[in-house]
Amino acid sequence: MSVEAIEKVTQTEQEAKQRKDAAAAESKQKLQTAQRAAQRMLEEARTNAEAQARQMMAQAEAQAAQQTQQVLDQAAQECQTMKQAARSHLEQAAELIVEKVVNG
Repeated sequence: MSVEAIEKVTQTEQEAKQRKDAAAAESKQKLQTAQRAAQRMLEEARTNAEAQARQMMAQAEAQAAQQTQQVLDQAAQECQTMKQAARSHLEQAAELIVEKVVNG
């Protein structure tokens, strides 16, 4: 093999090594970029999930407050109805007491 051929083979081998090293560096860079993008996506998904959870909690609290108010309103109405019923019987009760006291 001539010196010229050996130099050509050596040069070709060096060029191949350079291309291989460049490809490895490029692959490493792409991997790092993809990892950073995946981390950003994960953080964004976590942030969105937290915001959605807060929104769902706020809705649940609002519904609970509304249901509580409805129960309180209904209880107040029932109390008012019972008071009115008791007042309507108050005069009869007073007459009954007077009659028992007078008649002994």
